[in-house]
Amino acid sequence: MNKGFSNNQDIVESELENKDKPKKGLSKILAEKKFTYTLPGKRQINIFATVVLSLNFLMILGVILFFKNQSFHDFIFNVGK
Repeated sequence: MNKGFSNNQDIVESELENKDKPKKGLSKILAEKKFTYTLPGKRQINIFATVVLSLNFLMILGVILFFKNQSFHDFIFNVGK
């Protein structure tokens, strides 16, 4: 249980103030819509995991080439200019 009354009264007053103010802009649009979240399916999870793992592999390969291959290092250095 909450101790005291002042904190509860502040919450009630702020709720009343929010109800009196009309919503504008994006908050008005979002208040009218009912969004539901559905979990992704197994196929979508597999596709996303494949993309993430392949990009991680390419990044690791790029880092290894950057440190081991001087021509690749020069290429990356020149592209970064």
